[in-house]
Amino acid sequence: MAPQKFDDLGKEARDLIQKNFHFGVFKLEAKTKAKNGVEFTAEGSHTTDTGNVAGSLETKFKYADYGLTFSEKWSTDNVIATTISIDNKIAQGVKVDFDTTFAPVTGKKSAKVKSAYAHENLHATTDIDFDFAGPTVHGSAVFAYKGFHAGYQASFNSANSKLTSNNVCLAYKNGDLVIHSGVADASKFVGSVHHQINEQLAAAALLRWTSGQNATSFTVAAKYDIDKDTFLKTKINNDLHLGLSYVQKLRPGVQLTLSSLINAKSFEQGGHKLGLSLNFEA
Repeated sequence: MAPQKFDDLGKEARDLIQKNFHFGVFKLEAKTKAKNGVEFTAEGSHTTDTGNVAGSLETKFKYADYGLTFSEKWSTDNVIATTISIDNKIAQGVKVDFDTTFAPVTGKKSAKVKSAYAHENLHATTDIDFDFAGPTVHGSAVFAYKGFHAGYQASFNSANSKLTSNNVCLAYKNGDLVIHSGVADASKFVGSVHHQINEQLAAAALLRWTSGQNATSFTVAAKYDIDKDTFLKTKINNDLHLGLSYVQKLRPGVQLTLSSLINAKSFEQGGHKLGLSLNFEA
């Protein structure tokens, strides 16, 4: 099995800490699939702090015999995004994506070509952002051996012939334990641990530090599966912001998520937030 790509290393801890928490947001999502195989996804959200309402509609169709996937997404920001993917047809383990965006009101356009190659001990990616001034090339590679992972990622701006990012990481995966550490541009440091303690309980910790700053930010989180349809998540950071999430599968294809953020440092002053997400899938 191929290792994860560079951006996904440490994903286990980040997902436990970040997913299923919708503080100050009321969100509705509906997914359905037509008889001809076209998938539709509609999303809408309301942010209580700003009062903003946003939404999007996405369609996706797969030609499995040709390894092709076509998708188009139109958002309330009036941006149309289109993606064409080719998977395992150019060569075994090779995936190529063609991404474009277009804003009809402003006329702004963007284009990107993304490629990935996944092998038993290697996962390499190359992305090219096209710009009138000159394309920016992003490249990454992850090597894995007996649970140990080493990765490198860099970005090169051809317009000014400069390396705009330079990132390295190390990770170790062994069954129920995942350890990850990384350095971005020799100034930003991150470390995370994810441990599946047993079938019902998982825990994670995430630390970040930037050189020149005294403080280290950290977050710890846990997830407990009450049963096959229900789980609880909680997290707390060094600012004593306590997050709680309750996720319940109401029926097949219907999932409810309730979230709350409590400012434990200044409980009486308020600033607490609630969130709700309702997902439908048919």
